[in-house]
Amino acid sequence: MKRRNFITAVSLTSVGVFVAKIVGAKGDSIIESSPNLGKEPNKPIIISTWNHGLTANKVAWKRMLMGNSSLDAVEFGVRVTESDPDNRSVGLGGLPDRDGNVTLDACIMDHESNCGSVAYLQEIENPISVARKVMEDTPHVMMVGKGAQDFAIEKGFVKKNLLTPEAKEEWMKWKRHKNIATPTINNENHDTIGMLAMDEKGNISGACTTSGWAYKLPGRVGDSPIIGAGLFIDNEIGGACATGMGEAVIRIAGSHTVVELMRQGHKPEEACKLAVKRIQKKHKDLKNLQVGFIAMNKMGEVGGYSVYSGFNYALKDKKNDKMVDAKYDLEW
Repeated sequence: MKRRNFITAVSLTSVGVFVAKIVGAKGDSIIESSPNLGKEPNKPIIISTWNHGLTANKVAWKRMLMGNSSLDAVEFGVRVTESDPDNRSVGLGGLPDRDGNVTLDACIMDHESNCGSVAYLQEIENPISVARKVMEDTPHVMMVGKGAQDFAIEKGFVKKNLLTPEAKEEWMKWKRHKNIATPTINNENHDTIGMLAMDEKGNISGACTTSGWAYKLPGRVGDSPIIGAGLFIDNEIGGACATGMGEAVIRIAGSHTVVELMRQGHKPEEACKLAVKRIQKKHKDLKNLQVGFIAMNKMGEVGGYSVYSGFNYALKDKKNDKMVDAKYDLEW
């Protein structure tokens, strides 16, 4: 038998699929491969939304340097923001709903697509840790309201008044000057902290936590605790988080959309931009409709994009510890 032309494909690597076409004529060969072939992923790496992400990243980074997983890193990273009484949009100190109740939403997801979520949770300082307990200790993904609170107490969490004097004062001032029947759309107090981390093993996890829309109607839940909206991880591709007007994010399954766009070959920033464009297309009125996304792929490449100016994210890796101003479409 003489040599025949043949095609062989394939070895799966940490950076993607390597495809080689071997042409038998005179032993010549043509190699086609991923543009990332031969590159080492940038890991460990962490990104998180907004300025409060800088402090959260530091805690998450220390966890990973100690050998902890990306899941541990994102949980303990965002707990810092949840426990900050000076933050008005996450956890303790968050602004309440219309009736003065601080209600919290959070979700967490690991590299194996395990996930947990809590919504409309009250009097528990660290909803992200309750969400992890839902993920690890129950057959469920999401628990809400009193059921979520009862579950948290069973797991050893302690009830606490989350309405700080400062947040209460702001709420009472709002009541005196606003129509309390229906909250108005605004561009403030949507400052969810979403965090994505990739550890030394190349595993990506994410967390998202918020006190939600300030002075919202009681019972309102945004995108932050919804897997696929506020957060989504696919360890073969990467991860994404959303911040801003949750209703708009939910309508396009925002974070899942960003990850799927990366699956199609788009870099993180471009994937975020395309998701933002989709949101704009779905809304006739963009007044005060701020949404931002952050994303990370398996190479440790990151990016962000928002509808309006002003969105930024914190980046931490071996070379950087800084804020990055995301690109955007519209000026305020």
